[in-house]
Amino acid sequence: MQIERRAIWRLRIAGAVTRYVVWAVALMGVAATVRFAISPPRAERLEVRMPSSDDPAGAGFAALFARRYLTWDGAHPERHQQGLRGFLGDTLDPDAGFQPSAGGAQEVSWAQVVQARSGPRHDRVFTVAADTDRSGLLYLAVDVARDHSGQLHLAGYPAFVGAPMEAAATLEDDASLHDVEDAGLSDVVDRCLRNYLAGSRSNLAADLAGGARVTVPALALRVTQVSSLKWAPGGGAVLAQVRAEDTTGATYALRYELDVVNVAGRWEIAAIEVDPGA
Repeated sequence: MQIERRAIWRLRIAGAVTRYVVWAVALMGVAATVRFAISPPRAERLEVRMPSSDDPAGAGFAALFARRYLTWDGAHPERHQQGLRGFLGDTLDPDAGFQPSAGGAQEVSWAQVVQARSGPRHDRVFTVAADTDRSGLLYLAVDVARDHSGQLHLAGYPAFVGAPMEAAATLEDDASLHDVEDAGLSDVVDRCLRNYLAGSRSNLAADLAGGARVTVPALALRVTQVSSLKWAPGGGAVLAQVRAEDTTGATYALRYELDVVNVAGRWEIAAIEVDPGA
């Protein structure tokens, strides 16, 4: 055993330093607890700015377009084109793809936006309910966008949808999208749209994925051609452009967005336009 002599003042200083360190650590712990209680830490997340859901100008534009689009007189087809001037972009034909039959006419008593959602390129997609004297209550999905100067215009062909949850197809320049080359998927989409527009719920159900809920449009149409089928941006959905006609022979150019899933090697449809449960 070896006895070491130390000055008593040194021992007192060492003890005091130890106490101060313990007190400092304790105070830091209390301060951290108070800070977390007042302002708890939050995980960082990527914020994506989307356009406001409140767009009265776009909603009014969509409602007015739907009213004029659904109002027609087969004896004076030029009036339909005149009514649509100012609504269409450079890529659409003057009558927005609709050619009325030689006989008959249709008037709209009222039109109102009942749903809206954001699109992928700062566009707005509106579903408009319109009451017509010929076909009854219809729901029309309308893509509305703004050009570089801020002017509103139709960004793609409209779509007849079920009540009241579907919305219009994704806004995108179709020329920049990839064609669907899977023959099996093309067949399923073709068959699904024919049954959807014809109002054949039982036949449509055979191509729907489990849990998918779809309501069919009130206006029954016969698909005469699926003219384009492309992958939507990001995958998981396809954009289909079709031509269809009603019982009077009036024809429409329409575009639909369908969510698709591959289940055990078989393509199924998860939603048409939007998932009504979303």
